[in-house]
Amino acid sequence: MTIPTRRLGPDGPEVSAIGLGCMGMSEFYGPADEKESISTIHLAIDRGVTFLDTADMYGVGRNEELIGRAIEGRRERVFLATKFGSVRGPQGEFLGVCGRPDYVRSACEASLERLGVETIDLYYQHRVDPDVPIEETVGAMAELVGEGKVRFLGLSEAAPRTIRRAHATHPITALQTELSLWSRDAEAEILPTVRELGIGFVAYSPLGRGFLTGEIKSPGDFPEDDFRRFHPRFTGANFDRNIALVREIKLMAKAKGCTPAQLALAWVLAKGEDIVPIPGTKRRAYLEQNIRALDVTLDEEELRRVDSILPPGAAAGERYHERGMASVDL
Repeated sequence: MTIPTRRLGPDGPEVSAIGLGCMGMSEFYGPADEKESISTIHLAIDRGVTFLDTADMYGVGRNEELIGRAIEGRRERVFLATKFGSVRGPQGEFLGVCGRPDYVRSACEASLERLGVETIDLYYQHRVDPDVPIEETVGAMAELVGEGKVRFLGLSEAAPRTIRRAHATHPITALQTELSLWSRDAEAEILPTVRELGIGFVAYSPLGRGFLTGEIKSPGDFPEDDFRRFHPRFTGANFDRNIALVREIKLMAKAKGCTPAQLALAWVLAKGEDIVPIPGTKRRAYLEQNIRALDVTLDEEELRRVDSILPPGAAAGERYHERGMASVDL
C-alpha cells in the first residue's frame, strides 16, 4: 500500500499519515535491541513512513544517536522531529524543565551532533518551563530557524493560553499531546485552539502505551525496567477497570476484522485530517500492523459505539504520576 500524507497545519509540511515514535527503542519499555530497532526504522522508511519522532531525553541522548545511525544515507526521505527541555543528568536522573534561551541553543547543537544532521525538521519544546516566559523560549527557537538549524517549531503538552502566546511570537507548526481512546483530554480545548490557529496536532501514545493493543493481560507482563509497572493506569484497581474497557474494544475489533491496535489508531485518524498519530514500536511486526490501520475505516455508527465504550474520562487513573502531571498543560 501507498501510505497517504497529512499536512501539519494548512500551510505546514506534509508527513506520512502515521509516524513512528522511537522512544521505546532506547528506554522506558523494557530491554532495547538496537539491531531490531534500526531494522524497524529502515522498514518504516521503505514503507513510506517519513515522520520519525525522538527527544534528547530519551535514553539520555542514546535515542537520537540511534536514529542518527539508522537514517544515515536516508536523510532526504525522513521528516525528523526531536525535542528539548526535559533535562536529565549523566546517570539518567531527572533534573526538571528548562526553557532558557541559552539552553535552547546548546540543546539544539547537541541534538544536531547526536543525530548527525545539519537541520532538524521539527523542533519541539518538550515541556513548558513555568519559570521562563514562553516568548523568550520561542524567540530563541526562532533564531535557530533563522540560522537554518531548524525548519519548523513545535510545542508539547502546552496549554491553550501558552500555545497562543507562542504562536504570536513565531508560527508554531505542530502541537504534540497525548491522544487516544483512553486519553481524550485534548478534545476539549487543545484541539479547538490549534485548529483555530492553523497548527497541526501530533498524537503521541495513540495506543495508550500499549494498553489498547489488547496484548497486556496483567501488570506482571512488564519487564522489571518497564516504567508502566508504576504507571497509575497500569496498577491496582485501575488496571482491572481499564482492562475491562479494552475487552470491549477487542470484541469490536474482532467483529470488524482488525486488531484492537488498528481500531484504536483508526479512531485517532478519524478525528481529523490535521491529526497525525505517532505510535511507538521497536519491532517490525508491530510496525506493519500499525501501518495497516490506514486501511481501517470507521463509520458513524462504529464511532458512536467506540464513544459509548470509552467516552472522555473513562480510563481509571491519571495519565502520569504526580510529578509528570505537574509538567503538562502549562
